[in-house]
Amino acid sequence: MTSSPPRPASTQDVARDGRGGGNAMALFVIASCQLMVVLDITIVNIALPHIQRSLDFSTASLSWVVNAYTLTFGGLLLLGGRAGDILGRRRVFIFGVLLFVLASLLGGLAQNAGQLLAARALQGVGGAIASPTSLALISTTFREGPERNRAFGVFAAVSAGGGAIGLLAGGMLVEWLNWRWVLFVNVPIGLLIALATPRYIKESERHPGRFDVTGALTSTAGMVLLVYGFIRAAQDGWRDPLTLASFAAAVVVLVTFVLLERRSPQPITPLHMFADRNRAGTYGIMLCLAAAMFGMFFFLTLFVQNVLGFSPLQAGLAFLPVSAVIAVGAGLASRFLPVYGPKPFMVAGGLFAAAGLAWLTLTDVHSTYAGSVLGPMLVFSFGMGMEFVSLTLMALSNVPVPETGAASGLLNTTQQVGGSLGLSILVTIYGTASTNEAEKQVTRFLQQATPAERLEFRRTGELPGEWGAQVLTAGVSAAFVMAAVFAGLAALIAMVAIQVRPSDLERLQGGGPGGPPG
Repeated sequence: MTSSPPRPASTQDVARDGRGGGNAMALFVIASCQLMVVLDITIVNIALPHIQRSLDFSTASLSWVVNAYTLTFGGLLLLGGRAGDILGRRRVFIFGVLLFVLASLLGGLAQNAGQLLAARALQGVGGAIASPTSLALISTTFREGPERNRAFGVFAAVSAGGGAIGLLAGGMLVEWLNWRWVLFVNVPIGLLIALATPRYIKESERHPGRFDVTGALTSTAGMVLLVYGFIRAAQDGWRDPLTLASFAAAVVVLVTFVLLERRSPQPITPLHMFADRNRAGTYGIMLCLAAAMFGMFFFLTLFVQNVLGFSPLQAGLAFLPVSAVIAVGAGLASRFLPVYGPKPFMVAGGLFAAAGLAWLTLTDVHSTYAGSVLGPMLVFSFGMGMEFVSLTLMALSNVPVPETGAASGLLNTTQQVGGSLGLSILVTIYGTASTNEAEKQVTRFLQQATPAERLEFRRTGELPGEWGAQVLTAGVSAAFVMAAVFAGLAALIAMVAIQVRPSDLERLQGGGPGGPPG
């Protein structure tokens, strides 16, 4: 090492000077944490019908079981990344994992809807502390070039494939035990990760700074209000006073957030990150793809259980091919990124995802898994595998070490916020379409129903059998139309915004400069 001080340290410098410790066990610990955090978004999905019956959720409010987690997760990710930069990434990583474990235990013990939602929000806080730190640890542990490309490939495959793994694990736990175990399972896994971390991961250097708590709170509050507005609209209509008040408050709070960030000397959201055209485009692509992906898992899970009649375990097995195909897409992208750069994979991935979702709009009550669900699901998954590797590499390309936590946190934030906001929009579309279909099906049902069936309908307000399936399918198909639009928009952003320079290819091949010029 030379003693010349001038330029900011890059992530490549850290890997070379030994502060890392790039080895298989370090990657295993980091990837295991990411798998636990990402898996928790969908492992609960498979249990949603059981949670709904057990704790008395409506279909629209049921989405809060997902959103309570993803909103706090997405809203506080930047604060979590900043905490790792300032306090040391390993210690912050361990704290986040342990908080996640505690919240999972409390969620499994919940006796009513409020307790469950509070525990899910606390899980989001723990995930927000652990997840961006784990991604930053890869940047400072592995040498830039093929070694880091492979590590990012594993991380991206886990991030994208964890959703499908969560559905399978959730199916087994609900089938063999009960829905509470989709939360309890995190306790032993998280404790093992916390115990292994000090052994295999070295502590990073601390970088002086301050915490922008006001920015974190206003951004989270603004997104919660925005998502609540969409979900409220699905239940009570767009003219409902509380719906309009939620949207108005969201605008005020989010504008306040932007003004605070522009004036803050050390903002939670470094606005200069968006000055780089490729990085800004990457965040926009992730926002759109997350909206599409969250919607696909949420609505397809309801469809296969409530229309196709799958048990939780069968539903989990139905999603198993998703992980394998995502791994194939991620492996292909990792292999050829140094040759072609990320743009072709970003464009193609978005188009594959849009095609798969468009195909899913054709499902109806007579659909079968093999004939109508498996094919589009695999097309979608292949595209997502290519996307996640490309997006991860592009978002952290050429970022100085003091900002790797912020850069990784911002990428994760766009994923979680995009997923929450997108899901709330899709739930609104689902609600409108299913309400319109319900008016038709109620008329048909009353014309054909027996007196006993009419009495049961008046008591429960729920249409039985194929009539109810028609309502759900109409709503799901409408939601998939919008999800396909989100994925197509991601491909369009990649075409227009992303530019791959020769220096970018050099860095991917390990032969370019280690970091930004001083």
